[in-house]
Amino acid sequence: MSEIWYLFRITPISGPMLSPATPSLSSLAPAVRDAARRAGDLALPYFRAGAQTAAKLWYKGQSSPVTEADIALDLFLKQHLTELLPQAGWLSEETADDPSRLQQSHVWIVDPIDGTRAFASGHPDWAISIALVKDGRPVLGVLHAPIHDRLYEARIGEGAWCNGERMQASATDPHSAPKVAGPKPLVDRLERGVGPVERLPKVPSLALRLARVAEASIDIGLVSANAQDWDIAAADLMLHEAGAMLTGFDGSTPIYNKPVPSHGEMIAVSSRLHPRAIGAMRA
Repeated sequence: MSEIWYLFRITPISGPMLSPATPSLSSLAPAVRDAARRAGDLALPYFRAGAQTAAKLWYKGQSSPVTEADIALDLFLKQHLTELLPQAGWLSEETADDPSRLQQSHVWIVDPIDGTRAFASGHPDWAISIALVKDGRPVLGVLHAPIHDRLYEARIGEGAWCNGERMQASATDPHSAPKVAGPKPLVDRLERGVGPVERLPKVPSLALRLARVAEASIDIGLVSANAQDWDIAAADLMLHEAGAMLTGFDGSTPIYNKPVPSHGEMIAVSSRLHPRAIGAMRA
């Protein structure tokens, strides 16, 4: 890994160095997009479709997998993103938490590989997730799914895009059976409240599950308790900019960069379908 790290240290991403006082999202976005793509390129040699990863694998705690690819991508992204916006704090699944982030208005929130279990087992549904949060809410998000060759991005007030095409959440007739993905107990609960649903396979990357709601290939995405900031922040902005919502079952929107960066059960759904869907989850 040291040779890889050296390689990326001497090939910096071209992009603007932003004034701490006047960060420009439009000028920052291309460099973040480039960082996500290059992180994907760094991960690909470790991926084996339908087979166990070539990367070394170990576990955090008793059941949370991590690979050397996660660590390599985390190091790469931390270097390049903090160079782009030095005044921003840092919060990542693979970096020891630094409480100084709580004092920063801007914070990078990153999951170098969202869906590590899928990545490690050769499943294609994993992604690099990058969000820039300002005062508790995302203002820029990039999500790159290398195996699917899909790059999702959003900037606050400027829309959400996938591979250059604007995304718009589902406008499904609220009386038709919605396409739903998520944990079975939550899907069962939803179905009891809204009637029959079309059950889609659970998407192992939570960030991708939410992004697919934004692009309308899923109507409703359900989220178990204990999702972390890095799982959802980038996709949250994409949902918002595509005309959808990510909320708790009480209707509250997630706030990011809190001392404990975890969340309760949530639902992602178009604004049009939100009242009916959330009513079913409250029942």
